[in-house]
Amino acid sequence: MTDLNRRDFLSFALSSSVVAGLSGSAFAAAEAPGLTFGPAKTFSFDALKEEAEALAAAPWQDGRSPHGEILEQIDYDAFQKIRFRKDHALWADGKGGAPVQFFHLGRYFQEPVLMHVVENGEAREVLYRPDYFDLPEDHPARGLPDNIGFSGFRLHEPSQKTDWLAFLGASYFRSSGALNQYGLSARGLAIDTALPKPEEFPRFSRIWLERVEGEPDRVLVYALLDSPGITGAYRFDCARGDGPVMDVSSWLYPRKTVERLGVAPLTSMYWYSETNRKQAVDWRPEIHDSDGLAIWMGNGERLWRPLNNPPETVTNAFMDERPRGFGLLQRDRDFDHYQDDGVFYERRPSAWIEPVNEWASGQVQLVEIPTDDEIHDNIVMYWVPDAPVEPGKPLQFDYRLYWTADEPFPAELGRVMATYTGTGGIPGQPRPENTTRFVVDYRGGEVGALERGDAEPVVDLSRGKVTLADAHPVVGQPGLYRAFFDARIEGTDPVDMRMYVKGGDDRALTETWLYQYFPNRDDVRGGA
Repeated sequence: MTDLNRRDFLSFALSSSVVAGLSGSAFAAAEAPGLTFGPAKTFSFDALKEEAEALAAAPWQDGRSPHGEILEQIDYDAFQKIRFRKDHALWADGKGGAPVQFFHLGRYFQEPVLMHVVENGEAREVLYRPDYFDLPEDHPARGLPDNIGFSGFRLHEPSQKTDWLAFLGASYFRSSGALNQYGLSARGLAIDTALPKPEEFPRFSRIWLERVEGEPDRVLVYALLDSPGITGAYRFDCARGDGPVMDVSSWLYPRKTVERLGVAPLTSMYWYSETNRKQAVDWRPEIHDSDGLAIWMGNGERLWRPLNNPPETVTNAFMDERPRGFGLLQRDRDFDHYQDDGVFYERRPSAWIEPVNEWASGQVQLVEIPTDDEIHDNIVMYWVPDAPVEPGKPLQFDYRLYWTADEPFPAELGRVMATYTGTGGIPGQPRPENTTRFVVDYRGGEVGALERGDAEPVVDLSRGKVTLADAHPVVGQPGLYRAFFDARIEGTDPVDMRMYVKGGDDRALTETWLYQYFPNRDDVRGGA
C-alpha cells in the first residue's frame, strides 16, 4: 500500500474504538462468549522456526485474498463503518495479557493474517465470523464468506478505552509509547529499500498470541514472516510498563540472495522543523513524528543527525561494528513548537533499537524522501549487515525495542536540542556571498556549567570553508549552550557536516552533530 494510504488508515484504525466480540468455545483462553476457535495443535517457537526454514525451501505463494473485488469496495469510508462488537474481547477476564481486538480486511489490507491463541503449549486459530462485527445492512463486507481471516490486531489497556500496541499491514507494527500517542512505525523487515527496483514488503502471514498469567500488561506475540525473498520466525515479548518495551527475536531464512536487507526498520515522517523553515507552507511552526536519528556507536561515540526533507530521495550510511543502539527520536517536547492540539506531535514516541546478540559489521542506513505534506511516511531507518544474505544461510537478530519519550541510555554529554540555519556574517555588516550560518543548541552533561572561553566547536565539512566558529552559553537561558559556524559553500552539491564541542582538555563535551546541507535548494513542493 502507498505511504499515504497506510498513514491514513493507521491514523483511523489506531484511534477509533473497535472491540472484538467473542462467541462460545470450550477453549479456556477465551472464558467469554463470542469467538470461535479451530482445533488445538501443538505449538512452540522452535517448531515455528523449523516451519519458517522449511517454507524458505518452497516456492513463494501470493497471500492476497481471492475476494479482492469485494475488498476493493471497503474503502476508507466503508472501513470506518466496521465496528467490532463490544460484548467482550479476548483476555478481558483480567487474568493476564491485555484485551485483544482484531482488525477486518479492506481495500488497503487484502492479505489475511491467520490469528491464533496459545495456551499450555497448544494453539488454536481464531476463526473469522461476520457476526464479530457490527455492519450496516448494505455494507460490502456482508458479501464476504466466513473464512477470510483478519488483517491484524491490537492490545488494549484493561478498560479498553485506549490501545497501546497494534500489528496492521505487511509486517508493520507500532505503539502509542510512553506518552499515549501513536506516531512512527516499526516493521519486521525491509528488503531492497531505496534501490532502483521495487521494494519488497515481507508480511506476517500468521500470528500467535500468548498471555503471561498474572501480568496484565505483558503479551507474547509470535509471527511467521513470508515474502518472495525470505521467510522468518519472530517472537515479541511485549510489556507495557511506563513505556512499552519489546524483546524481539528474529530468525531469517533467505529464499534467494537479497541485495539490501534492512533489519529492525523504523518508518517515520518529517516535513519541516526549526531547521528548514523555508519549507513551512503550513501555519504550524513544526510538523514531524521524529526530528533526528541517534546512534550509539560500537566505539562509544554518540551521533545525532537531524532529519531532512531533501530535494530528492537520499540514502546515508553510517558504518559501524557491534552497535550499542540507534533509533528515530522525537526530542522536541514543547507544544508551543507545534501548536497542534489535534495530533499532538510533541507526544509522538521515540523508538530505540538495542541489539542483544552480537551484530557484527554493517551500517545504519537512513533514507529520506521529499514530501510536501504530513500524510507521507518519508523517513526510513534500518540496520544493513555486511554479511551476504544468501539461501541456505540462516540469520539471527535479537534486539530490544523501546517505545519511549527519550533515549533509554542518555549519555553524560550535551545533547542536541535544536539546529538552525540562516544567512552567515555579522548583523550590521555586509553579508558575505554563499555563506550560511549553522547554529546548534545543546543541553545536558557539562555544557550547562560552561562559561565563555571554556570550550570551542570542532567542525569538519566534506567541501567548503569554515569562516567563523564559536560556542558560548545562551544568556538568560540556564543550561542552554550554543555552538555555531559560518560556512562558505560554492555550487549546489550536498555538503556533509560534522561538529562537536570540546573542552580545554580536548575532551568531547557534546555528542557529535552530523548534518547534510543542500545549498541553494528550492522549497520542496512535490509529493513523495
